[in-house]
Amino acid sequence: MKTFDQIAGKIVKEQEQLIGPVAWQEARKVQNLRIVDQNTGTITIEGMGDAKTVIDSLVNQYENLFGRAAREVCKEAVISLIADLRPEEVPTSLR
Repeated sequence: MKTFDQIAGKIVKEQEQLIGPVAWQEARKVQNLRIVDQNTGTITIEGMGDAKTVIDSLVNQYENLFGRAAREVCKEAVISLIADLRPEEVPTSLR
């Protein structure tokens, strides 16, 4: 599984802990994000789009609903995954 797929899955699973099934409903609204298995949190980022942009859209989807705290939850959920990325690879919403 690619790093950005893992990041997306971790974000949705963490949001699910806080807001329940709404987290998956919101994730389904993000273009180029495909839910492979909701139970395991397996997600893939599809298409020719930039994976960083898809992650930013996912984070923004939660932030639009629940405010700045949702962004912070996303950041904390993936801190170990983004630690291995170069600074320019980290999506803007997770900096």
